[in-house]
Amino acid sequence: MTALRHLFSPLRLGPLTVANRIVFSAHLTNYAEDGLPSEQHAAYYAARAAGGAGLIITEEHSTHVTDWPYEKLIHGYRPEAVSGYRRITEAVHAHGTPILAQLNHNGGQASSMYSRLPVWAPSPVPDPLFREVPKAVTTGEIAEIVAGYATVAGHCAQGGFDGVELQCSHSSIVRGFLSPATNVRTDAYGGSLAKRTRLLLEIVHAVREALGPDRALGVRLCGDELIEGGTTVDEAVETARLVEATGEVDYINTSIGVATSTLYMIEASMTVPPGYALFVANAIRRAVRLPVVGVGRIKDPVQAERALAEGHCDLVGVVRGQIADPDFAVKARAGRTSDIRTCMSCNQECVGRMGLNRWLGCIENPRAGREAVSLQPPGPRPRQVLVVGGGPAGLQAAATAAQRGHRVTLYERAMTTGGQVQVAATAPGRAEFLDVVRNLLAECHRHGVRIHTGVEATAESVRAAAPDAVVLATGARPQPPYWAAGLDRVVDVRDVLEGRAAPGAGDRVLIVDELSFHQATSVAELLADRGCRVRISTPGMVVGQDLGITLDLETYSVRAHAKGIEHATDQVVTGARGDGAEVELDVLTHTTGEVVQERYDWVVCAVHQAPEDALWHALKDAPFTVRRAGDCLAPRRAHAAVVEGHRAGVAV
Repeated sequence: MTALRHLFSPLRLGPLTVANRIVFSAHLTNYAEDGLPSEQHAAYYAARAAGGAGLIITEEHSTHVTDWPYEKLIHGYRPEAVSGYRRITEAVHAHGTPILAQLNHNGGQASSMYSRLPVWAPSPVPDPLFREVPKAVTTGEIAEIVAGYATVAGHCAQGGFDGVELQCSHSSIVRGFLSPATNVRTDAYGGSLAKRTRLLLEIVHAVREALGPDRALGVRLCGDELIEGGTTVDEAVETARLVEATGEVDYINTSIGVATSTLYMIEASMTVPPGYALFVANAIRRAVRLPVVGVGRIKDPVQAERALAEGHCDLVGVVRGQIADPDFAVKARAGRTSDIRTCMSCNQECVGRMGLNRWLGCIENPRAGREAVSLQPPGPRPRQVLVVGGGPAGLQAAATAAQRGHRVTLYERAMTTGGQVQVAATAPGRAEFLDVVRNLLAECHRHGVRIHTGVEATAESVRAAAPDAVVLATGARPQPPYWAAGLDRVVDVRDVLEGRAAPGAGDRVLIVDELSFHQATSVAELLADRGCRVRISTPGMVVGQDLGITLDLETYSVRAHAKGIEHATDQVVTGARGDGAEVELDVLTHTTGEVVQERYDWVVCAVHQAPEDALWHALKDAPFTVRRAGDCLAPRRAHAAVVEGHRAGVAV
């Protein structure tokens, strides 16, 4: 507590007092059902309230029928939302935590696909992601927008919320009016900053009237849109001053980037330093007296405490950190910071699932998004459980089974746990990926799992142990493509990362990417850093295509250009020949049918693996339950390993 004295001091926000400075800031969840709040919303927010968050701010609630940018949006303008609001607020208030609702209209950062209505915006400037020319709103429609915010604020008050926050930051019609890049109006709502802030100030006044004096009102501003001609921090500071001057706002929240053009800087991945956006909060805090919330990939209590102690902000937004561990705050308060399951900013199951129109989850927390689903209780007596494999699937299975009271032993044939994650984390910019292993290993130790490394389990040794249940998490092995022809210089990405193959300075290296994820791009950077001349070839339309949904593609592309990494798309390797020092490939461009021959010193394959399932086949008729989890069942990504490890740990 002494070390975190700023983080755990109370603070007044208008009519509210928060017990600590940790904010579970607004973020999308895709938990809505038919446009209304769900039981999952209530369970999700309640878990973070129980975990000690000082303030919870829900995801956005749409204020108008023209705003429907994605399927599972909460339609706050519908009166029937109020009953769902009550379920959420009652669940959170049961833990003594205040909760606010975020209000928003996404404006031109949207599509007419769901609403079948024109998209509204200040000016007919199309968004680069949605690529739809919006309708410039009239003054009458502006009045309708303002009234919509007031209506939803009233619904939120009826639903028991302690106040609301206006999203005027990364994806909002208000941001659209504030930004000179998207507001080219010449009337009373465009031109000077005073005119561009007019809509925001009208909404503030209308919402305050709807809320009354006993509920809090916050405004979230974008400090720097990071786009040509957009809002900069100086303008954001002036806007904050105007907001404060109304006397109707209780705090200011901050953001950076635009949710479509520069989304990768809003929910930054592990390649972006923690606290990267605190300069926005710092600038605004020096200009106003209102409490200011700082954000920017703050993943542990020490980082949060430092942000407060150094005067950057008054409160700290911790979103992904509390998705990964709902008990983030209560563990920090108790001095158990090492017990916190730290977020690694991989963005695979939070941001990534959102991009695929799925509900929000977490690679580190298999219960995220499933809080409303009860787990089956453990059996009447503890069982002897043997887990084979110390990668994320095995560690999660062992930790879960031990948490539920079973006696668990884990065998790992390598000298360290971690499996392929241990290897992947050695690539440039991927070190935080190892957090998933560190966190799971710590949970195993806390719950008494007996871990034996350097021990290879066999069918005979497993049978001799006479367990009640076995979980096999033996992983996967590299599988060369059919055309590799046994050539020594055609290797797997794992061979490079594990040191069995060592292309050197000046070597021409082709990386064949059939996975479209970090495997090819991270090894390409590693080899380029060694001085290799690197080219990535993929049958896809974009190298590293799936990096787009985790918001890694933009930052990777900048680094790849700086390192001279070449990209070739729509290509398939169909044959290979070699003389021991060089490999000649037949490369088909499948859009044209042309086949050319290319020569390289090394060919590195990022291709699908084969399940390591020999032990499974040897134990199929065992007199005890045997389950598989992770890659030995079907080689996929780490999130599947963690989810299946958890299922297996619950089922034993």
